[in-house]
Amino acid sequence: MQLFTNIKGLVNTREESSVLKGSHLADLPVIENAFLFIEDHKIADYGAMKDLPEAYLRSKIIDTTGRYILPCWCDSHTHLVFAASREEEFVDKLKGMSYEEIALKGGGILNSAAKLRAMPEDLLFQQAWERLKELMQLGTGAIEIKSGYGLTVESELKMLRVIQRLKEKAPIPVKATFLGAHSFPKEFKNNHPGYIQLIINEMLPAIAHEHLADYIDVFCEEGFFSVAETETILQAGMQYGLKPKIHANQLHASGGVEIGVKLGALSVDHLETMTDRAIQALVHSSTIGTLLPTAAYFLRMSFQPARELIDAGCAIALASDFNPGTSPSGNMNTVVSMSCIQMKMLPEEAINAATINGAYAMECQEMVGSISKGKNANIIFTKQLSSLDYIPYAFGSNIIEAVYINGEKL
Repeated sequence: MQLFTNIKGLVNTREESSVLKGSHLADLPVIENAFLFIEDHKIADYGAMKDLPEAYLRSKIIDTTGRYILPCWCDSHTHLVFAASREEEFVDKLKGMSYEEIALKGGGILNSAAKLRAMPEDLLFQQAWERLKELMQLGTGAIEIKSGYGLTVESELKMLRVIQRLKEKAPIPVKATFLGAHSFPKEFKNNHPGYIQLIINEMLPAIAHEHLADYIDVFCEEGFFSVAETETILQAGMQYGLKPKIHANQLHASGGVEIGVKLGALSVDHLETMTDRAIQALVHSSTIGTLLPTAAYFLRMSFQPARELIDAGCAIALASDFNPGTSPSGNMNTVVSMSCIQMKMLPEEAINAATINGAYAMECQEMVGSISKGKNANIIFTKQLSSLDYIPYAFGSNIIEAVYINGEKL
């Protein structure tokens, strides 16, 4: 049993929760001068210090004067499993090459696929585990991980088996997404129907047989998978019980948002390029729009129109898009800060989007995402801060003093 006392602000305390949409995203409950009681790895109780039960004082007491406690970040969109970094493409971008030009010369996703196919599964797992440990130290307390750098039956299964091993080893919730429709491999460059049939007839049955995925995703984008192809693949995945997610509207107004809403996608992710029609489709749905500002930053693209989406009434989550090509960082503290600075989100909106809404975007809201009784004690314990707003304001500072996962200090 552990008792945190004299907490300057206990952030995102909720007896009940739901996905936060529109103006409700700014509703961030904070208890000042608070206590937090942890028992059996769970949040057992919390409240104002004046209401602290005397019985709790027999626990291990941690004085948190001047510090905030908030739920760990819930990163609902990553590509954590990869074989190698791609800094050579970073230099190509600096020289003026576009995302599409790099892809056409064999870079991008196909570059990562070639390297991953050559790497043994055990080494791939070891590298991914080291990355995940680093992200937990940065405050990530739940994570979604996609395949999509395999693009063959064998290599996609290898990636998903690595994610399964991470699920078994990691002390945090890990969700797996099958993203075989990330790109067309070279051998299917001129035979798109052939690759789609490979996904449907060989990859999906094998994945379902081994229970390797929770979700199915498609990169719906010009030059990748069309709206019609996206729908075909997602519907095939849904037949195996995989809920849809979509890479939507990153480079163009691709129609990915609309098809995602039509199919009841859990989330549509990226959204750099939004039309009024896409925004209204999202508003009138239960689908969450997941924004990935570090990807836009790294690609020097326009940032997602967060203010327009929130003001229209959309449900918004924030995630890192951690991957070797377009967002080589899984630091959710940076994501939260960048969302405020570049997308004009309020600190309260950004924190909610990166915690409770992020949890809903990967269906682990019963375990994480808020300070609620019965949830896993996955918490960020800050350094002494002048205010909660200091978290996104001090974008270059490490504001974390400690991270606790299941009530245990990392």
